[in-house]
Amino acid sequence: MSNNIKFNSNKATKKDDTLYTKFTYENSTVETTEAGAFNVTPTAVDYEFKVDLKTPKTGLMLVGLGGNNGTTLVGSVLANKHNISFETKEGVIKPNYYGSVTQSSTLKLGVGKEGNDIYAPFNSVLPMVSPNDFVVGGWDISKLNLSDAMNRAQVLDVTLQKQLSPYMEKTTPLPSIYYPDFIALNQEDRADNVSNVDSNGKVDTNNKWKDVEKVRNDIKDFKEKNGLDKVIVLWTANTERFADVVPGVNDTADNLLKAIKDNEAEVSPSTIFAVACILDNVPYINGSPQNTFVPGAIELAEKYNSFIGGDDFKSGQTKVKSVLAQYLVDAGIRPISIASYNHLGNNDGYNLSSPKQFRSKEISKASVVDDIIESNQILYNKEKGDKIDHCIVIKYLPAVGDSKVAMDEYYSELMLGGHNKISIHNVCEDSLLATPLIIDLVVMTEFLSRVSYKKADESNYEDFYAVLTLLSYWLKAPLAKPGFKAINGLNKQRLAVENLLRLLVGLPINNELRFEERLL
Repeated sequence: MSNNIKFNSNKATKKDDTLYTKFTYENSTVETTEAGAFNVTPTAVDYEFKVDLKTPKTGLMLVGLGGNNGTTLVGSVLANKHNISFETKEGVIKPNYYGSVTQSSTLKLGVGKEGNDIYAPFNSVLPMVSPNDFVVGGWDISKLNLSDAMNRAQVLDVTLQKQLSPYMEKTTPLPSIYYPDFIALNQEDRADNVSNVDSNGKVDTNNKWKDVEKVRNDIKDFKEKNGLDKVIVLWTANTERFADVVPGVNDTADNLLKAIKDNEAEVSPSTIFAVACILDNVPYINGSPQNTFVPGAIELAEKYNSFIGGDDFKSGQTKVKSVLAQYLVDAGIRPISIASYNHLGNNDGYNLSSPKQFRSKEISKASVVDDIIESNQILYNKEKGDKIDHCIVIKYLPAVGDSKVAMDEYYSELMLGGHNKISIHNVCEDSLLATPLIIDLVVMTEFLSRVSYKKADESNYEDFYAVLTLLSYWLKAPLAKPGFKAINGLNKQRLAVENLLRLLVGLPINNELRFEERLL
């Protein structure tokens, strides 16, 4: 914990490098009667949480290390670690981690003596690994060293690239897995650094278990070579097409392992990486929209109690959508259509110009309002309709490069036949929005791996459930525990993370009752 913050709570006790906290989780259960009435019952469960306060030496292995996001991530870590400033026509830019919740946002601690809110840096409440200390490596189907790959990406300012080049040219990505059927054919020219080739140098998709073992060995070697305590793997490579969920192939953990050994076609590279990580209890995060975590992969993660998180970085247009749609519905306004248009010119856009890969993206972007619609049966019901017309278009336009252009129109119904239209035009530098999300996902995944809990009447501590739903704030199509629905509302997602940190140090759950000013 930060030396600047002293938490005065009889609920939290520090012993050596471990924090123990008692917490009563209060909620309410609701039963619906046949007449449509609600029976609401308050509930309370006593827990004890344990937090390891020692931050480990952490390695980050990126699948897609040589891509736009990978090179931007490495560049940002190096710039901050070595305090590299650079000059633009607008002046000198000092290194920072703007866009990162863990590094650049604050969290409310409480209320001061005069009744005003007091805030502290997000990462000062409990010890979190610093991105400056990340040891970064990974895989890519392109063999360019990271300096040349950074130049190809055209994301960072040239003046900064020149200063980063001596550091980055020393690193070349490990050969990666390449199954041509899963990414767009237009990526074939980049695939000159492939691990799954036969003796003639031809791509071989008939040794998938060998591919799993290759990934496991790469992670082990990386960990040993760099003297790491922990490794986290994150997919930031090309969007794959959706894998078909086939009974007997990828529907259960046992079937998935058998399917890999039998070289079944519907096992994707991203799932190969996921299985390799799960088997060795290495946390794995999917930052692209494909269905990496088929049912068999989720069951396998449950079986091995290995952390997984996904899917798809929530950076620009979709993050706005998760806020605006929630605002409209919470205000009693009825959105009836959302039209979302994008064009971008980076390699992500090039890959998404293929229909099968675009379909993966379309699915992840469309699901963001589902739970928001379901929350209001006054606005959405069988009589009025329980769906929103949701159109998503993505076009590849090389000229705009990494600056993604997004245009949205929200068309809503008001009282007595009235209508409201909100149009948004948003231009964002794609990789400079996505890279801070990678940092946050890794920092929070590492932190959550140091938290365990037990019910008050139990003796053994347990880890969180394998699917890290607390990562949902940073993900466009967040995974949920089977049997539960995903939460997409951005404010709800953020509040869950904030309240977890608060309860772990013995603070009450955050609320905005503000009795200090509302009561006499």
